[in-house]
Amino acid sequence: MAASSTSSLSGSSVSSDPDDYQPPIWKSYLYQLQQEAPRPKRITCPQEMESRPKYYGREFHGIISREYADELLAGKEGAYLIRESQRQPGTHTLALSFGHQTLNYRLFYDGKHFVGEKRFESVHDLVTDALITLYIETKAAEYIAKMTTNPIYEHLGYTSLLKDKMVHRLSRGRTEPRRVTFQSDDRISSPVVRRSALKDTPEKLSSYEKIHNFKVHTFRGPHWCEYCANFMWGLIAQGVRCSDCGLNVHKQCSKLVPSDCQPDLRRIKKVYSCDLTTLVKAHNTTRPMVVDMCIREIELRGMKSEGLYRVSGFSEHIEDVRLAFDRDGEKADISASAYADINIIAGALKLYLRDLPIPVITFDLYSKFIQSAKLPNAESRLEAIHEGLLQLPPAHYETLRYMMAHLKRVTTFEKYNLMNAENLGIVFGPTLMQPPEQNALTTLNDMRQQKLVVQLMIEHEDVLF
Repeated sequence: MAASSTSSLSGSSVSSDPDDYQPPIWKSYLYQLQQEAPRPKRITCPQEMESRPKYYGREFHGIISREYADELLAGKEGAYLIRESQRQPGTHTLALSFGHQTLNYRLFYDGKHFVGEKRFESVHDLVTDALITLYIETKAAEYIAKMTTNPIYEHLGYTSLLKDKMVHRLSRGRTEPRRVTFQSDDRISSPVVRRSALKDTPEKLSSYEKIHNFKVHTFRGPHWCEYCANFMWGLIAQGVRCSDCGLNVHKQCSKLVPSDCQPDLRRIKKVYSCDLTTLVKAHNTTRPMVVDMCIREIELRGMKSEGLYRVSGFSEHIEDVRLAFDRDGEKADISASAYADINIIAGALKLYLRDLPIPVITFDLYSKFIQSAKLPNAESRLEAIHEGLLQLPPAHYETLRYMMAHLKRVTTFEKYNLMNAENLGIVFGPTLMQPPEQNALTTLNDMRQQKLVVQLMIEHEDVLF
């Protein structure tokens, strides 16, 4: 390819302030190729076909041979027709002239027309998109293979700048996990007091990384990839867009984008059932607002409530709290004047944790925690649980740490609320950890271990976190 086919990035400027960021000069070569691609030419049937399906037009020729279709399309680049298969009546083939040959595709219809993953409102749009794709991938195969080798995403560093600002903001209020070594001490009989015999070891600083939530997207009008700066070709489904931050890239480029999604609050439609890391990054907080606000309200007026977290509030009122958070966010009113029964607030907190798409103790670590609880030696159990905690994503770790500190304080009011660490473990075990396969039998078999994991985290909160 000629070197002049892409425009230079030298005109781009990088400011230390992301608000002053100027986008690069987009590379125009693939856009030019799309403009040059052959246009569709419908070859119509001269006679009315009674067998023609209602969703096809005059391009339908009925049952004709492949050879006759070749004759009709010969020498007409971009010409197309639809024929019914001779071997399999009732099935249809799109015959398309491209590159001085006829290409045949099995054609389907389920309300939209398709030959592959993309679905189109009309056969004309399908052929238009096919010709663009065929032309670009034929003319620029080598260029496309190399277009990710010098991405503007890394070159300009504007996302890294945003990420650094976010990490700095979060790290000011976050407690980093600390790696500890559990040692037996014959002079110390209480495991909780044993923290004086623990050794702190340095733990690698971790940031709130989040992968992008890419979904196939159809762009209206010309769009360029924000990773490689190349044009995203085609009529529909030209690339993918992150539904959390809005980043637009080619599908092949999405595999190379770093895990540095910075969710945009305008794209986060709700609080409940939203990924935990996505929510805290969107709101620039260390923990979900639901956790902070509900715990604050419970510690203000509910610590002596008998059966706290065990007694259920009215489900209709709990649903009202959920809707309030989804609608108003941190401005949601959960005060005593709005909800006098503290069990409603406790129920709303449990519902939030239970409805997370990825539980606080993540699916991939579930079996590690369950196996930890099965270890016969008390020291080994704590060591294994601690190792599991260090592998949690930072937002999950911080949320769990805050929850366990709160539940530890709940147990100090046991003579009033009748909730000790074991009782709270029964309540929060299946709430904080769920098996990845969502199997009822597995959950039933693991209930004892789920309870024990949470019980131990509450009892040894000051050691484990």
